[in-house]
Amino acid sequence: MEELQKSGYLCHPQQMYTLRRVSISEGRAKNTDVIEVCTAGGLQLDILPDAGLDIGQVRFRGINMTFISKNGYDSPAVISPYETEFLKTFPGGMLYTCGLRSTGGAHRDGEEWHPLHGRYHSLPAENICTEVEGNEIVIRGTVRETALFGHNLVLKRTIRIPIFAAEVTVRDELTNMAHSPEEYALLYHCNFGYPLVSEKAHVELPEERKTSPRTPFAATGIGRETTFDKPACGEEERVFFHENMEHKAALVNPDINARMELTWSDTLPILAHWRSMASGDYVCGLEPTNSYIMGRKNERENGTLPVIAPFETVTTQVKFCFETL
Repeated sequence: MEELQKSGYLCHPQQMYTLRRVSISEGRAKNTDVIEVCTAGGLQLDILPDAGLDIGQVRFRGINMTFISKNGYDSPAVISPYETEFLKTFPGGMLYTCGLRSTGGAHRDGEEWHPLHGRYHSLPAENICTEVEGNEIVIRGTVRETALFGHNLVLKRTIRIPIFAAEVTVRDELTNMAHSPEEYALLYHCNFGYPLVSEKAHVELPEERKTSPRTPFAATGIGRETTFDKPACGEEERVFFHENMEHKAALVNPDINARMELTWSDTLPILAHWRSMASGDYVCGLEPTNSYIMGRKNERENGTLPVIAPFETVTTQVKFCFETL
């Protein structure tokens, strides 16, 4: 960036990027803060401070890449961290983080209630910092999930977006600040929609992998889990789990000359793969996770609920790369 300014071509750095805070002024998303980012590499995205610095709509070279649900964005006043009705508030978006203490169905674990997919997305970030470091846009913030006489989980998120590329890296450092071990769960619910997702698209997965269906209906899709159909009214969703594989997947659509590659850290050993071909709910989710999305109680009974020690930090990362074919 500095070299461009010295060369005389560049008057203001924002000829190459946009980085600004805005607030939505009407509708059900009224008073929602958005960090808008545009890059010289053709990427345009919304980052949502009120929702744990998750990522909403993303466009690559003007074309929508993400699934946006019927709900759209909701204001923080609508989304309660304790009584969230997931199906009525889930916005979609490129990154909807689930956790920090449960992922999967709503359930009661002893005397404690856990909403569907946990409370993370309804927790606002604090200590937010937006800046440009060299040729990178960097956004930082902290999200805390806590309880009196209970858990004290602190997640520090750093989002890096190169100005001259079409990439987004999300790096999280989760620390247990309590004096007792804490069970935790993390799911990076990455949601892609039309026109990136259509019957012309396919998913690229490593050949060496173990794939298992979540439900009997999902089992009927084994062997064609990497392809898509035209929208079908009322079709049930399918979820697959991919394991024992290199941590990368891609979503490719030659019809719009676009490819999205997702990579993730070893601290997320499972890829949940959501495939809904239902008319009006047409989506592909690629979701790195550290558990099987069964809910806190069932994961514990299954022996698959991770534990973080007092003052231990676990680092996770997901990276999105967009390119033209």
